[in-house]
Amino acid sequence: MKKAFLGALPLLLLLLSCAGAPPSPDGSGGRFATGDEAAPGGTRFAGDAAAVPPATDQQVMVTYPPAPPAIWAQRTQEIAQNYRLGIVYSWTMASIGEQCVVFQVPKGRSAESVARHLSTDPRVGSAQVIATFRTEAAAGDPYARLQHSAATLKLDQAHRMATGKGVRVAVVDTGVDFDHPDLQGRVAVAQSFVDRGEKKSFTTDIHGTAVSGLIAATAGNDVGIVGVAPGAEILALKACWQQPPGAREAVCNSYTLVKALDFAITKGAQVINFSLAGPTDPLLGRLIGHALSKGIVVVAADGGGPGLEFPASEKGVLGILGSDDTKAPAVVVGRGIATLAAPSVDIMTTVPNGHYDLLSGSSFAAAQVSGVAALLLERNPKLTPAELAAIIRKTARPLSPAAIGQVDACAAVASLGSGRCE
Repeated sequence: MKKAFLGALPLLLLLLSCAGAPPSPDGSGGRFATGDEAAPGGTRFAGDAAAVPPATDQQVMVTYPPAPPAIWAQRTQEIAQNYRLGIVYSWTMASIGEQCVVFQVPKGRSAESVARHLSTDPRVGSAQVIATFRTEAAAGDPYARLQHSAATLKLDQAHRMATGKGVRVAVVDTGVDFDHPDLQGRVAVAQSFVDRGEKKSFTTDIHGTAVSGLIAATAGNDVGIVGVAPGAEILALKACWQQPPGAREAVCNSYTLVKALDFAITKGAQVINFSLAGPTDPLLGRLIGHALSKGIVVVAADGGGPGLEFPASEKGVLGILGSDDTKAPAVVVGRGIATLAAPSVDIMTTVPNGHYDLLSGSSFAAAQVSGVAALLLERNPKLTPAELAAIIRKTARPLSPAAIGQVDACAAVASLGSGRCE
């Protein structure tokens, strides 16, 4: 491994919330446009950034089928009046041409009950409460081992055949330190959905920086690590709110994830990485289905427990468990619904301020498989999500239990006739 610098890693809590332009914490509302401002290192911030409300437990999210904007506006006003709800924010999901509106349910009433009633209203396409998601990063001693996962995935051999050159991978996560020595030039777009124009917090986020480094850290630059797909382009989509700043963990909710996913679809992502898990979410599930139908590969961390199965459990999504390859033989870490695994214990990766650290969790297993997907798409951009998933499953090595397969990057790429794995 190249020279590495180990940086201390404090704990971090992030909250995903209704972004795009949700109300400010004081309830006053408002939009905050950032325009298309150039960021350091050539990275672009695009679109709106917004404040994040402190809680969404009394909010419901409603969609309307395609219709003229005037009809949508009329329906929103009628529903707010009929159900005695406050209007938080409305926006158009460009990827599917539908309108999404967040309503505030007054205290003392059940948001779940309101959502059930709204779902039967003929004016409404779908209605749901806003679910909470968590990034799948585990706490623990970070300085146990170095980049052993590269050997497990056989990256040296895989990179003789592909580097993921030009493949666009959307990282729906926290922000990313795009000035990190191993990420300079790798982040094509940086978009925040949760901050009120506070760009400085974007580059100090740990989780998204770590995930992005595993996917696309530069190879052969005489510093740090090598990503699984060092030629890939990262779309850094911050859908996480830090609370408090400086921690590794993050919590997420339906609305910001929907915003980020819609953005990823419309901006030409070829792979979407969700290093997070939560409960089944109808609207997110529908957008994920839309992404898959457009040929976009979706990879997600398996949370390994009840209420932490989505989006890894969604049909067509590559759900990834973590494995411990520091043991012989390697074993699966935890139990979930996924049948594929990648290294997830003491994984060396990038963290803010040019540092590196050892992190654990299925978040980082999923990130590595997103990199493998990018390698395959470089070799054959016409692979469908189902075809790509079949290749990864067929070339995986059995783990304990044998029903789970350890992803093998070299074997997957070589199966396309690109070369051989020794």
